[in-house]
Amino acid sequence: MGLFNRSKSRDHPRESRSSKLDDFINGIDLDSTSTSNSGVSVDEDTALKISTVYACVKVISETVASLPLSLMKEETSGDTSKAKQHPLYSVLHDAPNNEMSSFTFREMMMTNLLLWGNAYALIKRNRNGQVIELYPLQAKSMRVERNQQSQIIYKYTDDLSTKTYTARQVLHIPAFTFDGVVGVSPITYAREAMGLALATEEFGARFFGNGARPGGVLEHPGVVKDPERLRESWNKVYQGARNSHRVAVLEEGLKYHSIGISPEDSQFLETRQFQLTEICRLFRVPPHMVCDLSRSTFSNIEHQSIDFVVHTIRPWLVRWEQAIKRSALSFGERDIYFARFNVDGLLRGDFNSRMSGYATARQNGWLSANEIRVLEDMNKIPAVQGGDDYLVNGNMIPIKAIEGVKDG
Repeated sequence: MGLFNRSKSRDHPRESRSSKLDDFINGIDLDSTSTSNSGVSVDEDTALKISTVYACVKVISETVASLPLSLMKEETSGDTSKAKQHPLYSVLHDAPNNEMSSFTFREMMMTNLLLWGNAYALIKRNRNGQVIELYPLQAKSMRVERNQQSQIIYKYTDDLSTKTYTARQVLHIPAFTFDGVVGVSPITYAREAMGLALATEEFGARFFGNGARPGGVLEHPGVVKDPERLRESWNKVYQGARNSHRVAVLEEGLKYHSIGISPEDSQFLETRQFQLTEICRLFRVPPHMVCDLSRSTFSNIEHQSIDFVVHTIRPWLVRWEQAIKRSALSFGERDIYFARFNVDGLLRGDFNSRMSGYATARQNGWLSANEIRVLEDMNKIPAVQGGDDYLVNGNMIPIKAIEGVKDG
């Protein structure tokens, strides 16, 4: 009988190759795709177990999800207004479907964006082609390919089957990308930083699990008949945080020699602190937003928070807005409608700064009392009482008026 029985293989249909088999044929090291040099396996799921990664993903996703998202309409006069009559408005602002709120939907999408570099949602349209529902799809189950006509298609694999969607059926928001189509996973390119963070956490857990004592050697002057039993009896009595600092009784000339490296020698605390800063750098999150106040002061936290909105949140919002305009609006609607996040609440300074800015705007005539009250979530003053009036500073007069006085 031969090594390969070809007759049996013909009786069963050939199954499609898996992605791991394709990677093996193409020469990609399967172990290197998830294992870091620290020896710890790192992927999107294990990376989220790092407290700093979890905190960074949570603060960004919750911030984006909490911002008001509206569909806006540009009027012929040049002004903009909320397009509440359009079906897409309620999908973006209130609820994308019957199963989740707008906050939950955007939080899930942002989590996929931050971990896998892509966010996908299935689009449901009405007879007029307008979007009426959005259902999020897991990024880890999606593969983006091109068909024979070079058109982008999306293959989504769940527990039951693989479904193929066209670009019109999927809202796709890519993160940083090399080809302009599919975003790259930040976890893939930051695997070493994540692996070192996981390794230090594991080291700390094992250190305290061993009673906060480094490893050592038991030395016996004679021959030990059953060393495994001796090791187990020693660990049973002295291993673990609960058994730390217990008095050891050594018999028959037995000696204990510590050979481990102390946390101070291995720079355990310094490494953990550095990895916290390193991960915050990858996600562009100020350390004080993940409860690291070692380098924060009362004078710079406000500016760091504004910097977080401008340089961290704003690029994500632009990706959202442009993806919605590209995928959720028809060619004719793109000239009239657009999606916009409102970040005014995040950019508001302290009370004194806001009042000073309002006073300047009020005195120079480009904000009315009611416009200021709306920004502060206050009720409007009736128009008959001057709530919509614009004021100007009476001490300021045009230069032409002064020239006319001189000529006279």
